[in-house]
Amino acid sequence: MSDPESIEREADAIERRYEEESLMLDKRSEEFKVIEEVFDRLTLEGVYKLMHRKTIGRIHGVIKAGKEGRIYWGTSPEGAELAIKIYYTATADFRRGMMKYIEGDPRFRRVRRDPRSIIYTWTQKEFKNLQLAEEAGVNSPRPIAFYRNILVMSFIGRDGVPAPLLREATPADPEAFYRQLLQQMRLLYTGARLVHGDLSEYNIMVWEEAPVIFDISQAVLTAHPMSDALVRRDIYNVNTYFRRLGVEVVDAEKVELWVKGGAEDLH
Repeated sequence: MSDPESIEREADAIERRYEEESLMLDKRSEEFKVIEEVFDRLTLEGVYKLMHRKTIGRIHGVIKAGKEGRIYWGTSPEGAELAIKIYYTATADFRRGMMKYIEGDPRFRRVRRDPRSIIYTWTQKEFKNLQLAEEAGVNSPRPIAFYRNILVMSFIGRDGVPAPLLREATPADPEAFYRQLLQQMRLLYTGARLVHGDLSEYNIMVWEEAPVIFDISQAVLTAHPMSDALVRRDIYNVNTYFRRLGVEVVDAEKVELWVKGGAEDLH
């Protein structure tokens, strides 16, 4: 025979479950339509959880779909624009290369090797990297929340239209933009203690004539064994792109020294 406290707890649980199921049905009529055909039950539950926590108010539609996942345009309950990044879990072939960016990072010492756990760690890693970038003053999306394979960030753009990628929009003054970008790379390295590792015209946005660095899930700490090789790759990619635009780029070795904080001026 159950005691009164157990009966009360069970009644409360039933009531909460009813409220959650009712809200879920209400959400499925609109917001969940845009994701339910792509993602699994655990992801849908995760989106619901972020709605229940008042992190996400509405999800309006896909703004980018790639091999790693999808990015949705959403709004908070207060109406602020959000970028909601959801990583694939079931068909994530790209996850095979993730561990080399996770291993050697003291923030993630115990990572289970099953696919879903790796994706969840990857999501957390991007969130933490964005936090470090924000604290250092890097021009990048502001991290808001994460849960499982879902990352919520500030939206770079306006009215659901994302800011263009650098490859899509040549800056009005390429040389000035190049110098601004190098300054952001220096902030990322010396302030956030991070190396992007995959920086190119594909993950730099142009917003209000300034560079916005995003997609930093693979970014590693400067203490990581691969950091030197990755910072050189970033510099090579950036210099190669701006050289094509006719910019007189700075020698790669000088850029590396400056990005790492080893020189006061960059000539």
